[in-house]
Amino acid sequence: MKHEDWMRLALNQAEKAAEDDEVPIGAVIVQNGQVLSIAHNQKEQEQDPTAHAEIIAIRRAAEAVGHWRLSEAVLYVTLEPCPMCAGAIIQSRIKHLVYGANDPKGGAVESVAKLLRDSLWNHKVEITAGVLEEECSILLKNYFKRKRTC
Repeated sequence: MKHEDWMRLALNQAEKAAEDDEVPIGAVIVQNGQVLSIAHNQKEQEQDPTAHAEIIAIRRAAEAVGHWRLSEAVLYVTLEPCPMCAGAIIQSRIKHLVYGANDPKGGAVESVAKLLRDSLWNHKVEITAGVLEEECSILLKNYFKRKRTC
């Protein structure tokens, strides 16, 4: 499968988040062509500020492989990760991050900070940005547009 195919799975998860009145962000972790985990934002449902799609997906993937090192895994997420999620990506040793839309207000990969590009870390993450960017962005924009009119 291609990056776009995996990102479509993440978009499906983002749509589920929107259905649950959560910010529509979805994540998928893949290793050796197999899905290890899928997740979407659940902050409101869980009343947990750490219940971001990426964090949930990382926890589930670590459980699936039986250890915390995800050094051969690829994380697909519909929005550029925040600082917390970027830290979790480094700590879990994710090999490759693929994300859709940039987050100009909170992104910690390219937009506001460049945490995953910092040479201070002992782990380097391969980054691919802008995969299905328009679809990811439209989903978020439509969600917030609906929230503002309610």
